[in-house]
Amino acid sequence: MVRWTRRLLYLLLGAGTLGAALLLAAGLEEDPLPAQRPFEGQRLTVYLAEHPWTDIISGQADEFKRETGVELQLVQVTEEQLQEKLAVQLISRSDTPDVFMYRPYMDKQLYFKRGWLTPLNAYVSGSPDYDIADLTASAMETNKVGDAITSIPVFLDQFILYYRKDILESHSEPVPRTLEELSASAARLQDPAQGLYGFIGRGQAVPLVTAVSSYVFSQGGDFITDGRASLNTPQAVKGFRTYANLLASYAPPEVLYLPWTQVMQEFAAGRAVYYTETSAIYKAILSENSFVRDKVGFALFPAGDAGAKPYNVASWALAINSGSQKKDAAWRFIQWATSKENVLEAQRSGIIGVRASAWNDPRGVENYPPQLVEVVKKTIESGSGHDVPQMIRVGEGREVVGRIVVRAVLGEDIQAAADEANQALQRLLDQEKPE
Repeated sequence: MVRWTRRLLYLLLGAGTLGAALLLAAGLEEDPLPAQRPFEGQRLTVYLAEHPWTDIISGQADEFKRETGVELQLVQVTEEQLQEKLAVQLISRSDTPDVFMYRPYMDKQLYFKRGWLTPLNAYVSGSPDYDIADLTASAMETNKVGDAITSIPVFLDQFILYYRKDILESHSEPVPRTLEELSASAARLQDPAQGLYGFIGRGQAVPLVTAVSSYVFSQGGDFITDGRASLNTPQAVKGFRTYANLLASYAPPEVLYLPWTQVMQEFAAGRAVYYTETSAIYKAILSENSFVRDKVGFALFPAGDAGAKPYNVASWALAINSGSQKKDAAWRFIQWATSKENVLEAQRSGIIGVRASAWNDPRGVENYPPQLVEVVKKTIESGSGHDVPQMIRVGEGREVVGRIVVRAVLGEDIQAAADEANQALQRLLDQEKPE
């Protein structure tokens, strides 16, 4: 059986009879043979969060069916609805969905402990053509519990430095390469009387944890070390202090009360010189409504005492329900959705891809600002694979961590705040230990 390609039909419309016959002979594409479609007739249920990446994959569902013979039932819902649907299905040990999209940085520990995730190691080792090594190492770190591969990342977030290149150029100010330089430059360039602040970043307790993580890592600290809370080490405290000082000294006074999306809008409106945030929001910063769309530069996250260690995490991933009766077909879907071809296609549409091959392909970077491309590629190479405490009760852990920064911004002693938070985080970790 054959199918007509769009290019073939286009050419035939303008070709003569003989030319059309030749094109017909060369342009028909054979459907896969039955032996290549071992899952013919199966139906997979896939739960997906609403996202531009999901829209791209959904638009190619017919291609997957042509290649595999598998029909897809794609359920696209909001993030909140997805969480609710997954809770109902997984707790009840339902065999659907077969595949689901989830947030590994938040949920992998809990889902793995409860046995909801199918380890993918055997599937990966049995699929050499999939080229797992092409997926960035730190992104895969986000999708592992111990040695178990719990899921496959679908796109990435990197923590980078956004800056007002027009202001730096007018003041002959170099782009900061260290956190000390960032603080000093923010102090020199800010002009609050004119509505221009030196810095802006996430200020609410829970959302700021992903932001402050890169500061903590770059000063040599972490939230948890060798299974124990480590929020009050000198290195971690220095990271918390660095970020808290930037917020307290150089950010708008209302920053502690702004949702992170509003913080982004404040930078886009031209209210700050420097902004550290995920690369994933670059399109919003460059949108037509952004005051800084032609004034923004992108730089590597500045280095601390331990060097530059920003996060490079997979914010969403695909996993196989351990209760699925169609795990082999489910793996085939994940292979297809995260293949080199589909990752490249998504990246060309502005989705920051998880494969090195997409970043090394001229087609994968042609629609991005060249400066951003270089920053993302370097961050992928050296970034950390987590940005929140690695624990089961991540939400509670984030609340504990975030309060350190908030208390410091409000003028409280940061070491005392870190000591109290460390005890609280350790209590949570102790409660997670198997009896």
